[in-house]
Amino acid sequence: MVKNLPELKVQYIKGVGPRKAELLAKLGIRSVWDAMMHFPMRYEDRRNIRDIRDTRAGEHETVSGDVISSSLKNIKRGLKIFELSVSDGTGLIKGKWFNQPYLKKIFKTGRKVVLSGAVKYGWRGAGLEMENPVYEFIGDSDDPLVHMGRIVPVYRTTENLSPKQLRGVLFNILRAHGADVQDTVPGEILKRNGLPGLPESIQGAHFPGPDEDLGQLNAWRTDYQRRVSFDEFFMLELGLAVLKQGKLRERGISFNPDGKLVDKLLASLPFTLTTAQQRVFNEILSDMKSPYPAHRLIQGDVGSGKTVVALMAMLGAVECGYQAALMAPTEILARQHYLNVRGMAEGLGLKIALLTGSAREKPIEEIASGGIDIVVGTHALIQEGVNFKNLGLAVIDEQHRFGVMQRAVLRKKALNPDILVMTATPIPRTLAMTLYGDLDCSVLDEMPPGRTPVKTMLFTESDKQKVYEIISEEVASGGRVYVVYPVIEESDKTPLRSAILGEEALKKRFPELKVSLIHGRIKPAERETVMQEFKGGNIDILVSTTVIEVGVDVPEASLMLIVHAERFGLSQLHQLRGRVGRGSRRSGCLLLAYGPLGEEARRRLDVMTETGDGFRIAEEDLDIRGPGEFMGTRQSGIPGLRVANLVRDAGLLEPARREAFSLIEADPELKGAPELREALEKFWHGKIELFKTA
Repeated sequence: MVKNLPELKVQYIKGVGPRKAELLAKLGIRSVWDAMMHFPMRYEDRRNIRDIRDTRAGEHETVSGDVISSSLKNIKRGLKIFELSVSDGTGLIKGKWFNQPYLKKIFKTGRKVVLSGAVKYGWRGAGLEMENPVYEFIGDSDDPLVHMGRIVPVYRTTENLSPKQLRGVLFNILRAHGADVQDTVPGEILKRNGLPGLPESIQGAHFPGPDEDLGQLNAWRTDYQRRVSFDEFFMLELGLAVLKQGKLRERGISFNPDGKLVDKLLASLPFTLTTAQQRVFNEILSDMKSPYPAHRLIQGDVGSGKTVVALMAMLGAVECGYQAALMAPTEILARQHYLNVRGMAEGLGLKIALLTGSAREKPIEEIASGGIDIVVGTHALIQEGVNFKNLGLAVIDEQHRFGVMQRAVLRKKALNPDILVMTATPIPRTLAMTLYGDLDCSVLDEMPPGRTPVKTMLFTESDKQKVYEIISEEVASGGRVYVVYPVIEESDKTPLRSAILGEEALKKRFPELKVSLIHGRIKPAERETVMQEFKGGNIDILVSTTVIEVGVDVPEASLMLIVHAERFGLSQLHQLRGRVGRGSRRSGCLLLAYGPLGEEARRRLDVMTETGDGFRIAEEDLDIRGPGEFMGTRQSGIPGLRVANLVRDAGLLEPARREAFSLIEADPELKGAPELREALEKFWHGKIELFKTA
């Protein structure tokens, strides 16, 4: 990290000024440090300045010479050509630019210039020329070859700010302030991992030396590039290590349940726990018995039995005289959890309540008085005015939709309750180490007996008749069908088929069947009524949007058709598919895609038809979409990764995490590294307080 550079406004750098500063701000560049962290998206090789006589048509060449002559010609209405002749004593080459008449004022006869571009033969043997070459005047700066004669960085830019202008800004910034970069990572860590210092790494990643390998640079594999990625991973993991270490020093609840409620629950269930469920529950129970607040992530694919395990943990808290809460991201999922928990816990003599934002009756007073044992709800649980008498355990479902800060708010509802996080979205290891690096992790890697594999098939628009036949056969044999659309209604902005028109079309196509519709604009009570009718067999085909993506449990549903499957993300397709195959009946998922398909869409659909393994799908999804978008990882509470890439730099994350956690274990408050502590607080600033002051 750096001292003062984040506070130094880029506007005051040579060659910037107020107008250019506004353009840079669109790229997220407001300070000198922001600029240093705006690394090239690729590199071009302009190292060899060739004699003009040696240039070859069809090649990309860089030449240097004197301006011999120039002219501006009107070819036809609306088209002007500026033409330049340059000589280096060995030959002559022309540069041509279209509709850039201002260049006539810039290129003065006798000026030394460097041109770089594709060489071709001019019209009717007019000699060699370049169209729209990149140019730079020699003598413009102390290092005249910023844009030529070297490996040149190419940056992501914005309208009215050329790559050359941005490159010049970065060059001036590094020349003026490159030496001010402060390296706060301990030297022994760098030595162990074979990494260079930060100042030279930032310089080398922006403006590589002449001996660097272009292929390695564009793959982000040089030591300098690896160092800046390592730095970001290290600061992220260091913060997570501080959070985790801080929790270990907090006073929590030491639960010691006798297990009678859990035994009663298990005796009433029509199934036995899988080995994985029993193992994970034992891990949770061990956490709960310790005197420190538990913070555990439960990963499990769709249908692996997370809810039962969570209920067992909640019963343990209730048995010890505490309340438990289960928080879900949507009302439909919260209501589904409420019905499941209430159904399984019937006969145990517990008071279970539902709390959502739209509910007319809210059991606020009963929660505050301790009259409610288990509360199931949405984010309404963490709103002001909701108070628990003695919350002992909080279960958060689909954690990626909430965020670290909201988790912290829920913790403040009581004296450090145990936190259990569940997700049905399998998470690649690299992503889990960043999103959930402050949590212990358990994986439900075994499916309960009776779950049938879902056969997934891909169809195109021309296969519609076949799709209808499959639906008809499924219903005739006693199955029930979901048909999922990407949007609720038609729009001028998109040509996508909609759920509303889809319902009408299916009613016409299957007049003998009962077809109903559910989507997010329908009131929760009405949605619940429709879902109960579908579950009870009064509806044959349920048309829906992605409102059924998580939590909806209808074991009798055996077929799903996803319309415009090419428009859904891979993780979302897997979640939707998880709504079928929940019973003993053979199940299928039909993906109906409309062309033409792009490369990414084709890859997603192929993966869906090849595998049902949620973890493999998650890895593919991360690779396809990248870490910024995967699973909504731009959640509040986790600093964004500006440089490091979870796919490209995956090999750096493990050592960065190991070094960070080892350092915090030895020095929890970084008293021996005050500069690193200051840099860490700046990195996490505005996200969550790492070091609590007395």
